Amino acid sequence: MNSNVQTAKQQLLDDFGKVVSDTEELLKAMKGAPGERAAEMRAAVEARLEATKERLRGIQGAAIEKTTAAAKATDEYVHENPWPLIGAAVAVGFILGLVVRNPD
Repeated sequence: MNSNVQTAKQQLLDDFGKVVSDTEELLKAMKGAPGERAAEMRAAVEARLEATKERLRGIQGAAIEKTTAAAKATDEYVHENPWPLIGAAVAVGFILGLVVRNPD
């Protein structure tokens, strides 16, 4: 489930990046368009694009921070509580051994 959420988030970020890239290409193409209205539209789109890029950088930074914090917390827990985890691994191994041994 968590993997699906992470995959969806990554896909969203990738799609968002593509939209930003396409918008930049559109702005380059609009540079040659004459008229005051075209210049106003170009300026508005450029401002929105910059705000969008900043927001994307913030989302990526927050994701990195959360991932790093989760990894650190997991590492600390494993180092502080190795015996319960070892016991759980032994129990799972024992149960799997019983299942494999008795093909009933």
